[in-house]
Amino acid sequence: MIKVVLCDDHAMVRRGIRDTLTEAVDIQVVGEAGSYAEVRELMRGVPCDVLVLDLNLPGRGGLEVLASLREAGSAVRVLIVSMFAEDQYALRCLRAGAQGYLNKAGDPANLIAAVRTLAQGRRYVTAEVSEMLVENLSSPGTETLHSTLSERELQTLLKIASGKRLADIAKELMLSPKTVSVYRSRLLEKLKLSNNAELTVYAIRNELV
Repeated sequence: MIKVVLCDDHAMVRRGIRDTLTEAVDIQVVGEAGSYAEVRELMRGVPCDVLVLDLNLPGRGGLEVLASLREAGSAVRVLIVSMFAEDQYALRCLRAGAQGYLNKAGDPANLIAAVRTLAQGRRYVTAEVSEMLVENLSSPGTETLHSTLSERELQTLLKIASGKRLADIAKELMLSPKTVSVYRSRLLEKLKLSNNAELTVYAIRNELV
């Protein structure tokens, strides 16, 4: 039996994923979480084979969950299931330690196939992601500027592009306003931009929001 833990901050989404997975006789959902803190606590006490993880969690995001698991030497396999397009986030997640990536708008049957594939010790990617991986290997110099951003920098960019103030961003990410200001400065430097308006335009043009 493949034991699965779900982590998504939307209860309705978790229910849909759970209902899809429980249709498979060889998969058992053994726990659910809605945040970074909840999934970390859950993973300490509930053995599982596969973690189905949302990328966009409140506060600390899915990439930070991946980093935490990697630091702890966890053997759990991670499938990212996200609303974000594959061409923007799949490669970043795979580099961060995920073994698979699926868009939430995809066929539910793919979710079951992905969980089974990860449980077998293999990676699961769609044909589109496979093509991106090949292109990335053959043309490593074509990466976008935002591919160099850290998880915190990317989170800060997305929140600025959504119109949020630095004080609000600091509260959501559980950081000090000074720290968020540092991330903003790094964003401007790495993306070669000058202000929040340009950051917002960049995010929109690159379909990050």
